[in-house]
Amino acid sequence: MKFNTLGNTDISVSQLCLGTMTWGEQNTEQEAHEQLDYAIDAGINFIDTAEMYPVAPKAETQGLTETYLGNWLAKRSDRDQLIIASKVCAQAEWLPYLRNGEAKLDKKNITAALDASLQRLQTDYLDLYQLHWPERDTNYFGKLNYYHAPEKDGVAIEETLSVLAEIVQSGKVRTIGISNETAWGCAEYLRVSRENNSPRIVSIQNPYNLLNRSFEIGLAEFAHREQVGLLAYSPLAFGVLSGKYLNNAKPEGSRLVLFDRFTRYTNTQAIAATDAYVNLAKENGLDPAQMALAYVNSRAFLTSNIIGATSMSQLKSDIDSINVNLSKDLIRKIEAIHEMHPNPGP
Repeated sequence: MKFNTLGNTDISVSQLCLGTMTWGEQNTEQEAHEQLDYAIDAGINFIDTAEMYPVAPKAETQGLTETYLGNWLAKRSDRDQLIIASKVCAQAEWLPYLRNGEAKLDKKNITAALDASLQRLQTDYLDLYQLHWPERDTNYFGKLNYYHAPEKDGVAIEETLSVLAEIVQSGKVRTIGISNETAWGCAEYLRVSRENNSPRIVSIQNPYNLLNRSFEIGLAEFAHREQVGLLAYSPLAFGVLSGKYLNNAKPEGSRLVLFDRFTRYTNTQAIAATDAYVNLAKENGLDPAQMALAYVNSRAFLTSNIIGATSMSQLKSDIDSINVNLSKDLIRKIEAIHEMHPNPGP
């Protein structure tokens, strides 16, 4: 396993991070624990979860993922060797059951969310606590055509950061990060922390894959210059880049078959790009999923690549991607496909 430093800290995280959002929906607790055991044995020390999980989110399963992870943690004696990350939700109309639909990024809600996560996780602290998405109305989850709506700004970043400073000081959280953020949001968190001498964000968890490289446009430079490294989620574009959905295939039990609401990576251009990437991988004797993951692993602005799986065979293959090195010639061919199909799934 390879390791990178988390932001400007002395925390070392595995370049592959175990994602957990299927636990409690597509995976049982026993399967979750099996994944955890295998990942840790393979050298992964970084585990990412969220109060909202599992996905697709619903009231009756909310928090199950953290509970499964907490039950596993409770049986171990190496908590101090593991890097556990979770996230707090901002307000969203599609989460009416979470804190009565008032899940704002203020002191009351962040404190309540953190305490509930710690209880489910059966730990006294989190190594990384992330804001799952901005409270203000902006472009995330694939939204384009930005429209400025100041009346929907919600809790100010300065107020949110002051709350995060308090929980860091309390010892309940070691470091803080952002997720699904824009370049402006990243810059604002950095500005406020600098001016108020508040804790600094150490990471940004955004989507990044061969179908969605929008992180490169405004955020990659922040990752380098400000040490706010990318925690890449959806590196396989919901499994699309494995090629398993090509030719209108509908694998039983797969996420896009179970949850047809997820259409971000299945438009005509994304399918055409996927077909090209899959063919390129096969021409070079590579597994398409491993090639897609290896590309993400190779990016200099990456801190950790968040992999997720519903089966052990998928997990083993994903972890093995850490040993796949792409030649310069192959990367040039990947870039050629990207020029033909730039960011079809933003």
